[in-house]
Amino acid sequence: MSDSSLSLPVVTGSSTKAINILLINPNGTSSMTEACLRSLQPTLPPYCTVTGFTAPHPTPSAIEGHLDCVLSAAAAVRAVAPIASKYDAFLVACFSAHPLINALREEVSGPVIGIMEAAFYSARMLGGRLGVVSTGGRSKYMHEDAIRHYGLDAFSVGAESTGLGVLELETLPKDKVLGLVGEAAKRLVYEKGADCITLGCAGMTEMKLRCEESVGTKDAYAQVIDGVGVGVQILIGLVREGHVTAKGGIYRSAAEGRRARGQDWM
Repeated sequence: MSDSSLSLPVVTGSSTKAINILLINPNGTSSMTEACLRSLQPTLPPYCTVTGFTAPHPTPSAIEGHLDCVLSAAAAVRAVAPIASKYDAFLVACFSAHPLINALREEVSGPVIGIMEAAFYSARMLGGRLGVVSTGGRSKYMHEDAIRHYGLDAFSVGAESTGLGVLELETLPKDKVLGLVGEAAKRLVYEKGADCITLGCAGMTEMKLRCEESVGTKDAYAQVIDGVGVGVQILIGLVREGHVTAKGGIYRSAAEGRRARGQDWM
């Protein structure tokens, strides 16, 4: 059989459409926003720009509970709404079912995704069982609740905690933090049977390599998924395909109703 008989049709991309994505860190720690941006640069395609946004005061400096989520969502949405028209899509860089995600889906037209759901959906496609490397003990339970919320509990082995607070990811010695993150990943893979590990905090985005070294990604034994990275790539795909948030159903804007009540403030 000749080589020509095995030839397959191909297409090479030619899109030069500029895409502008707003990466929203709903906590008030700007160094985490900057770490997210650094992690994206090696894989960001041409013509795509990601702008980092750190929620303003009085947002919490770390999001470690339900009230932190609500307070940070209120601070972030008020600041993002006036500038939203400049961006094609929005990434909420908090590893949770953060209320800001659905709030923005009501108020902006471009696609919105959170890093937790981006990581979970990617893990579901790449493996059979997912697990989460979490920070402190409460985050472990909140992540496991979120897995059920997204309907993925049948495909989950749960979460393993590093015992660290969110801000300790940056303030403690790097070797200690990387060691704890790597050990949690190992427990998920070798003790619980996960084949896809998700990094359970935006502050872990630069720790992906250590997790990969710990669980054997070189031979494809397991995959480590950073929701910041895959979230941006998912948004790029949605924008390139011309998709926006559907406004005929649950994400119909409530702005008109607020105006009718005389509540012009956000």
